[in-house]
Amino acid sequence: MRAALKYDGTGDVAMAESTPPTAVRASAAPAAPARPTLILAIICVSCFMVILDNSIVFTGLPRIRSAMGFSETGLSWITNAYVLVFGGLLLLGARTGDLFGHRRVFLPETERQGGRFDVAGAFLATAGSTALVFGIVDATDIGWTAPATVVPLVAGGVMLALFVAVERRAAQPIVPLRLFASRERSGAYVTRMLYMGAMIGFFFTAQFVQSVYHWTPPQAGSRLPADDAGQLRLRRPGAAAAGAGEQAAGAHHRARPDHGGMAWLSRLHLHTPYLTGVALPMVLIGAGQGLVLAPLTSSGVDGVAPADAGAASGLMNTVHQIGSALSLSILTAVAASVSTGHEAADIAARSGAALTGSAVLLALALAATLTLIVPARTHPHERTL
Repeated sequence: MRAALKYDGTGDVAMAESTPPTAVRASAAPAAPARPTLILAIICVSCFMVILDNSIVFTGLPRIRSAMGFSETGLSWITNAYVLVFGGLLLLGARTGDLFGHRRVFLPETERQGGRFDVAGAFLATAGSTALVFGIVDATDIGWTAPATVVPLVAGGVMLALFVAVERRAAQPIVPLRLFASRERSGAYVTRMLYMGAMIGFFFTAQFVQSVYHWTPPQAGSRLPADDAGQLRLRRPGAAAAGAGEQAAGAHHRARPDHGGMAWLSRLHLHTPYLTGVALPMVLIGAGQGLVLAPLTSSGVDGVAPADAGAASGLMNTVHQIGSALSLSILTAVAASVSTGHEAADIAARSGAALTGSAVLLALALAATLTLIVPARTHPHERTL
C-alpha cells in the first residue's frame, strides 16, 4: 500500500487515501486512442473534402449564374443554403458525440454520458440564423423596411432568443451556456465568426477572375488556392499545444498578414493584374490563416471539461459556418449597391466593394481579439463543470 496524489483543483497537490500499488499503476496510464493514425487520416480527408467542396462551389458560381439567370443576391443562396444546414447539423453531431461517446459516433474513445437530443435547440439555432440571412439578402432587392425583410429579421431574432431560453432549461443542451463563462472562449467564438466571415469574400474573387480575366472554372480552381498553400506551409505543429496566453498573443501578432493581404486584394478593378493584384495578396491571407486558426481554435476549447468537448468544438465550427453565411449576406448587399452599367466592370467594382467589407470584418476580428482574448487570464485548470 502507498499514498496516492490527488489534485484538488486549486493548483496544489493534496495527499489522498492510500491506494493499492496495482490501482496506482492502472490509473497512471490512461488508455491511448484506438488507431490514432486512422483517426488522423479520417480527420484530414474530411477537412480536405470540405475545402474541395467549397472550392468547387465557388469556381462554379459564374457558370451557374449565367445558366440559371441568378442575380447577385440569388447566387449567394447557393453557398448560404449549404453553410446554414451544415452549421446547424454540426451542433447536433458534436453533441451526439458527448452523449453517446465519441468512439461510438466518430472513433475517439470517451465515456458515454447518455441523455436526449436537444432537437428544439438545433432547430431554433438553424432556423433563426436562416431567417436573419434571408432578411438581409432580401433587403438588397426590396429594401430594409419592406415586410418581406422585416418579418424574417424579427422572426430570426425571436427564434435565437428562444434558443437561449431553451438552452438554459435543457437537461442536455446542444450548446451548454457554461461554455461562455470563459472570456477567452467567448472571445474566440466572436473572433472566429468575424474572421471566417471576412474569408467568405473569396465568393467574389472567383467571379472576378472568370468575368474579368475570362478564365474557365478549371483555370480558376487551379490558380486561386494560393491562400491554401500559405496555410499549409505556415501552420505550426505545436500551436495547438501552446498555453492560452501565448495563443492569444500569437493570434494578435499573426493577424497582420491577413489585414495587409485583404486590404491589398480589396483594390480590385477592371485592369488589376493577376500576379500582383490577386495572387500575392491571397498568399498573404493564406499565411495569416495558417498562423491564426490553430491558436484561435485552441482558445475556443481551452478549459472545457471532457463532457463538453464535443459541444465546444461543434460550437467553434458552427460559428465558422454561421458567420460565413451572415457575412456573405451583408457583403452581397454591399456589392449589389455598386453599378457601372457594364458587366465585367460591375463585377470588378462589386468584388472590390465586398472585399473592402471583408477587410472591415478582419479589423473587427482583431478588435475582438485585443479586447476579449488577449486580456483573458484563464486559470490553466479551469473547467466548464
